[in-house]
Amino acid sequence: MMIPATSDIALALNGVSVIRDGRPILSNVAWTVRKSEHWILLGPNGSGKTTICEVASLYLHPSTGTVEVLGETLGFTDVRTLRTRIGYSSAKLADLIRPGLSITDVVVTAKHGALAPWWHTYKTADYEKAVGLLTRVGCKHLLDRRYGTLASGERKRVELARALMADPGMLLLDEPTAGLDLGGREALIASLGSLAKKDTTPPTILVTHHVDEIPPGFSHLLLLRGGVVQAAGPINTTLTDEALSQCFELPLHVERRNQRWQAWAI
Repeated sequence: MMIPATSDIALALNGVSVIRDGRPILSNVAWTVRKSEHWILLGPNGSGKTTICEVASLYLHPSTGTVEVLGETLGFTDVRTLRTRIGYSSAKLADLIRPGLSITDVVVTAKHGALAPWWHTYKTADYEKAVGLLTRVGCKHLLDRRYGTLASGERKRVELARALMADPGMLLLDEPTAGLDLGGREALIASLGSLAKKDTTPPTILVTHHVDEIPPGFSHLLLLRGGVVQAAGPINTTLTDEALSQCFELPLHVERRNQRWQAWAI
């Protein structure tokens, strides 16, 4: 069934499959993200979470199906222009950032979807905006630092500020808490929770495989296993013992305490 395109929809995947070397990475995914929603994409390792992000960010064409992003259809639009309207953060992208760049340059270059400031002209207002975003995510004390000198948690928050630089119509955050220690993880989750509560924050998709990394304020959940959608809907009714146990193939119990989720094996 095709999902009708409307101005209320930020992302629509219709029958999306990705096949590599004859093996399905995604299988017939149908998923809609509305502009008022913040989604968690949850599943075990190898379930296809990063592949969905690559499709949604327009860096990967599906083998079958259609992809609609911010009112444009992949294959019928200039993806170079459309990508500047998507705030994207991933480990692959972070690896491309030059360690010697100042953190303000790391953020401001996202205005043009660039990774270095050499090819575009930036105004004072652009740098002021970058400083404001860095302050917003708790990096004001790092403004004189180079990207390569930052700790992992500090880098993740700089990458979040970068994702917000171009006033995106949609945010894609692929495992932003991966590799962080407890302090760094909790600081980033707090920043993400604060963003989710603001009406001005664009629809957000956050990838994780740990329920305790779900920030407060995220409204919806998609469970993915083996490239197949197991469940999708409002997080309060979708994140259940049965659904989570089926997704991870392990008897699990899940609870929500003080706006955070926890799960453990039964």
